[in-house]
Formats: sequence, C-alpha cells, structure tokens
Amino acid sequence: MTEYDYESLGLVAGLEIHQQLDTATKLFCRCPTTIREPAESTRRFTRYLHPTKSELGEIDDAALEESRVDREFEYLAYDSTCLVEEDDEPPRRVDREAMDVTLEIAQLLEMSPVDEAHVMRKIVVDGSNTTGFQRSMLVATDGVIETSDGPVGVEDLLLEEESCQRVAETENGVRYSLDRLGIPLVEIGTSPDIRSPQQAREAAETIGMLLRSTGAVKRGLGTIRQDVNVSIADGARIELKGVQSLDDIDDLVRNEVRRQVELLDIRDELGERNATVDEPVDVTHVFEGTDSGVIAGALSDGGVVQAVRLAGFDGLVGREVQPDRRLGTELSDHAKRHGAGGIFHTDELPAYGVTETEVSALRDAVDAADGDAVAIVADDPETAELSIEAVAERAQTALEGVPEETRDANEDTTSRYLRPLPGAARMYPETDVPPVTPDPSEVELPELLTEKVDRYVADYGLDEGLAEQVAYGRRWRLFEDAVEAGVDPTLAAGTLESTVTELRRDDVPVDHLTTAHFSDVLGLVADGDLAKEGVPDLLTALAEDPELDAATAAEQEDLGSADEDVVREAVLTVVERNESQIENEGMGAFSALMGECMGELRGKADGDVVSAVLREEIQARA
Repeated sequence: MTEYDYESLGLVAGLEIHQQLDTATKLFCRCPTTIREPAESTRRFTRYLHPTKSELGEIDDAALEESRVDREFEYLAYDSTCLVEEDDEPPRRVDREAMDVTLEIAQLLEMSPVDEAHVMRKIVVDGSNTTGFQRSMLVATDGVIETSDGPVGVEDLLLEEESCQRVAETENGVRYSLDRLGIPLVEIGTSPDIRSPQQAREAAETIGMLLRSTGAVKRGLGTIRQDVNVSIADGARIELKGVQSLDDIDDLVRNEVRRQVELLDIRDELGERNATVDEPVDVTHVFEGTDSGVIAGALSDGGVVQAVRLAGFDGLVGREVQPDRRLGTELSDHAKRHGAGGIFHTDELPAYGVTETEVSALRDAVDAADGDAVAIVADDPETAELSIEAVAERAQTALEGVPEETRDANEDTTSRYLRPLPGAARMYPETDVPPVTPDPSEVELPELLTEKVDRYVADYGLDEGLAEQVAYGRRWRLFEDAVEAGVDPTLAAGTLESTVTELRRDDVPVDHLTTAHFSDVLGLVADGDLAKEGVPDLLTALAEDPELDAATAAEQEDLGSADEDVVREAVLTVVERNESQIENEGMGAFSALMGECMGELRGKADGDVVSAVLREEIQARA
C-alpha cells in the first residue's frame, strides 16, 4: 500500500465512534435491549418514509437524495418490542441508566457535561427508523485523549437511540427488525486533530479501551461502529461510514488519501484537456440485436440505453483511484444509487458482449472524438434516465476535484459512494421528550483496562499476555469472583480465556455456557472435587446440555477427582504394561507413559499428582 508524506499533503482526520450501551432497557421505552432472531417475530408491518423540512424550512440534501429511491420498508416486531418502536405511541423519558453510563464515559474522556440535554430529531429516511428520524441529545463537550503523536480533542458526546437492524432486501424495498431500534447508543466525535493513519487507529483504540473500561457497553459484531472523516489540502471532507474493525481504520485512511490524490491528479489532467460533460442522450438504436447479455436483457423488458459523452475523459475513466476501483467505479456507484446495476464505459469496451462495431457506432451517436470517453446505462426508461444523469453529475464534479460526500467502508478498506454529506437541515427539536439535567456527582470512575492488566500481573502473578486477555475480555468479573473464592488465578484465567477459545475451535457450543456454569466448574476444582485436567471435558458436557449443573454433569461424565490410591492403581497398570520400555529407557520413558496415564484416568486426576506417582514407580524399577 502506498505511503504518502501525510504532513505535506495536509491530512486532517477525525473520528466518530458509535457504541451501544449494555443497559437493561431501551432509551425511550422499557423494552429489553435483547437481540432476537427474525424467525421469532410475532408480526410485521410496512411504512413509506419521506423527508420533512427543518424548523428553518429547509430539506437536507442527503435525505432528499435518499427519498428519490422509491422503497417500501417492512418491519419485524416481537413480543419484546412495543408501540414506541413502531411510532404508534409517544416515547418515554430518557432512560436513567443510559444517562449515568454516558456521564461515566464523559468523565473518562475528561469532558464537561452540558447544563441541560435537549433531545433533537435527526432526519433519517433510509428506513432504519420507523419515525423517519433518530432521537439524539448532546450530553458533554470539550474532552481530550492522549496518543503517542499528541493529544486529540473530543468535541462532543451524544446519547442516541440505535437504529433498526437490516434483515434483508425485499422485492419492493428493505426488511428491518425492531429488536435493535432504541438501544442506547453513545456517539463520540473527536476534533480534526488526527494527522496520520496510525494516529487515527491509536485514537480509536484508546476510545475503545475507555468505553470497555465502564463494563457497561455491549460487545460483539455490530455493537460498535467507527466513522472516519478524512480530507487533504485541495481535497474535500469525506465521511467514511460503518467501519466495523479497529484494525481497518489506518488502511481505510490510507486508501482515502490515495483516492483524493488520484482524483486531484485526474482533475488537473482534465483541466489541461479542457474536458467537458455533455447532456445524456438515448442510444438504444445502437444496441438493437446486441449480443451483450446485460443490455439485451434490459431491452427485452422494454428498457432503453442512455449515454453521456465525457469529452476529454478518454483513458481517465479507467484510471485506478483505489485498489481495484477506478473513476468509472465512482460513476457506477452513483448510477447504482438510482437503481441501475452499473455502467459500461469506453475505457473498458469492447467487452461484456459489446462489439467493436457497437463501440464505434456509440461514439458516432454521441459525436465522441478520439480523446473522449462515453458512459452508458441500460435499464428501464426511468431508472436509466435518473442513473445517467447521476453519472453526468459525478463526472462534472471530477472536473472540480474531490466532491464532499458520505462513503460506505468496504471490507477490503476501500469505499463506495453512499450519499451527500448531511447538513444542519437534518436536525430539529424533539417535542415529546422533556430536557434532562445531567448530574455527574454520583458517577464513579471505573478502573481502566490498562490499570486492570497491571493489577492482574502484580497481584495475581499472571503473565502480561494472559492478564490482557482477561482484562479486555467479557469475563473479568467472573475471573475476580473465582479468585476471591479461592481458585488459582492462572487456572481461572486460562479456563475463561484459553480453554474456551480451544473448545470453540473444536466446534463446542461455548456460547451456551453461563456464568453459573463457569463458577461452579471452577468451584469444583477449588474444592478438590474435580481435577483441573477435567475442566475441558466438563465444560464441553455443560455446553452440549446447558440444563445440567456442574456437579451432575461431572458425575455423568465420571469426572470426579480421583484420590491417590486410584491414581496409583492406574499408574501401576500403565507401568506394568510397559516394563520393558522402562527397563531400556529408565526416566526417558516418563513423557510417553505420562500421556498414557492421563488417558487411563480420563481427566479425573490432577496432573501433578499423577506425575509424582509415576516418577516414584519408574525410579523403583529403573
């Protein structure tokens, strides 16, 4: 991946971190924050959403573009959702637990709470909210975090309601699930103080560590999302949405910098060529009888082919701006937003069943010269017209450089066009929920995860790697409870982290294991009723039959801790079976026989006890 001199390019970046809170109930109703399976839904309903004007009488550009795509939104409701999520009942007051967690986060970020938090409506018409807006409130401002490249300001901390979960595309639109709608969500926005991809990742990791230190945030895929705002000198502010993994942030910034550098180079070359963009025209006649499956399929359904001449663009439409993405891909993204499957352009033709003769006829139809490019869209008449107009508009902005826009992060750390940047016109006051006066006086600061790691190393003798796994994991409270109850710290940590990971790799359904299962298993070890070697087998049995308790499962699996007499009997059986090997190798036979002994005892005996007895018996015969 290309590395640039980010300082000379004038890179400026900022983060928006969205984190779900692990509260008992949702932000504006008393429904649980439990995620359900779509198959568990009890009923469904549909809505159509349209943008509304702000209190200043303006309509947000992003909402307006979203509304141009005519879609039906279907929602799945559950026995754990209510009329508030369906927008058939007014919202309740702000959840107190969510506000307390948010104030705790504010203190960790060294932020100042506002005097009064007012709920606002943020227009969203993509179907992810049944209301057509998201409720949001500013809770704190003016914080800071430290990175190795200097401080990064934290401008604002907002408490919001999470959107619906997207389930599937339908024939007429999108299907959403109401289980996620309304889960409390904090949005943390940094100042544009970030100057390198590495600093962006470090800042995100620091904020993530602070959030997890509260012990009150949800974990797992989709519970935290990072948006990154990126610009360079002469470029434009780009909002990169939906980064799921912290590991991707630095590469995402690098790829966006490259995209802007390439687009600025394209702008300069287009300027030297005096490039222009024509009005779209219908060229359906050029493709009568075509062998192109895409075009023929559109025409057979009554579709048309629309084209636009891009004067001076020849060779530049196919120029790569990100890995495996070209200027033509950018044009195609805009066409797709209006329902088309994509575009063809002359930098890649003849191909896809389009012949050289058709390319020549296409050029003639739009009066394209040798230095020109042509883009086409084949679809139903309305979609083709809207899509080619969007392509022409995006090509026009290529003459100017980098357009401001919101882009969706791809899994390969490239990005694609999503919508225009939202403006102030998307916000207006919520009149159904009274303001809240934040009171941080009763909020206690938690121990940071980094501090917890140091404590585990110092107090419990864990190595730093294992200490970090436990502290940053989901079961640190269970670990501390087990140690307090007398369980060996290394055994408790290894069981909760390493053993569970190994069982998951062996396809054991470890997600079925509860806190009680782990506590009881470790308790059996502490009480001498279970050898530590039997822990994996017992956890496996409980995972496969979660209704069992640890003691019953241990009895069924015959995993009780064997006393020394039983151990010695098993060891003698192994030793007598291998007398000739002992006679020839002496203590050299120990390792092989130790494994055989443990197999004989099937996890019922402590390895240290077996080892001591085996050494004694071998030495007696050597």
